[in-house]
Amino acid sequence: MSVLDRDHWHEIWEALRGNKVRTLLTAFGVFWGIFLLMVMMGSGNGLERGAMEGFSGGATNSLFVWSQRTTKPWKGMPVGRELDLTDADVAAVRQKVPEAEIVAPRNQLGGFGGGNNVVRRNRSGGFSVMGDVPELARIQTVPLVEGRFLNPIDVADRRKVAVIGTRVRELLFERGESPLSKEIRIQGVYFTVVGVFKSLQSGTRGDRETQTIYIPFSTFQQSFNYGNRVDWLAIKSRDDVPATVTEEKVKALLRARHAVSPDDARAFGSWNLEQEFRKFSGVFTGIRLLVWIVGIGTLAAGVIGVSNIMLVIVRERTHEIGVRRAVGATPFAITSQIVLEAVLLTAAAGYLGLVSGMLAMDGVAAAVANTDSMFFKRPGVEIATALQALGILIASGIAAGLMPAWRALKVPTVEALRSS
Repeated sequence: MSVLDRDHWHEIWEALRGNKVRTLLTAFGVFWGIFLLMVMMGSGNGLERGAMEGFSGGATNSLFVWSQRTTKPWKGMPVGRELDLTDADVAAVRQKVPEAEIVAPRNQLGGFGGGNNVVRRNRSGGFSVMGDVPELARIQTVPLVEGRFLNPIDVADRRKVAVIGTRVRELLFERGESPLSKEIRIQGVYFTVVGVFKSLQSGTRGDRETQTIYIPFSTFQQSFNYGNRVDWLAIKSRDDVPATVTEEKVKALLRARHAVSPDDARAFGSWNLEQEFRKFSGVFTGIRLLVWIVGIGTLAAGVIGVSNIMLVIVRERTHEIGVRRAVGATPFAITSQIVLEAVLLTAAAGYLGLVSGMLAMDGVAAAVANTDSMFFKRPGVEIATALQALGILIASGIAAGLMPAWRALKVPTVEALRSS
């Protein structure tokens, strides 16, 4: 019997519509299983994209180190001694820690999270003012929309130039006015704007980043009486060296330079972006695995329902199967019809569930597109993943039809003919 035989498909259709309620309930089990799988996968992807967006725009193998207070006595020096990083520490890390590919000293006016009054003619605002070196752009992406970023000559000549965020431009300048070559005043010191940057983030974090002003690190120290002080170090580890290794070597060097106990783990604080990235990656790998386990379990329940309905159909058609075998139908012809019935049922219901699930996630994506949600971004399922799920479903449909077909072939022809 040919798979393309029209009578064959008509016979399958009549068999399935023989009990509409039973067929619809079974199909709904398959539909609901793959629908839930698509929704769970799409939601998981949205959570992952939202979390991972926080790592966009920066080197994931970077770390940050700052000084704190000693918590252990060492060589006659007391506990609680305040430590300060200096330019000499920056030079030492660059020379003695080859695992550190980039070492960028950073200062922030008013300390971490500080806001400063910045003036442009009759406009003013409180913004974060950073003293940085050009190498920062290799650790933290600074997407420019106008002009340029800081360059080595700015640092060497202590130029009074500034790169401002788009929010700074919006608050200090007229709409449509280019801020390039215009001056702003920071604590009585005038700086010429040479560039404007935007943020790759959205929501609150994006707003905070675009309210930042970058000025040359050397100019910052000179203009605001910082001397040779450094607030913290931004470091990018070499690609072939884990950031954790670089972190430990940098902190060990700094402890030695500042006469700190080798066991004092709190004298220098640090934040390792690579560790955080791996934690998030591990969490979402587990979430993806859990989604597949739950989704396949739900699909399995639907497929088992298909197998059960096929067993019932085979039992009801025992006499018909006996007649077909008596007139010469091959085992393959019997098996193929039952398997095709199971595949038709699972594939049709599964396709509807898959399309409905993807459409539902498209609706959710459209709903959250205009929000400031930081933890749920672009939920949805890739076409390749959806097709993979559909392939698993069809394979399951084949498996669901094989057992009833095997049961049908085990019934002796004579006994099948006697059944009514």
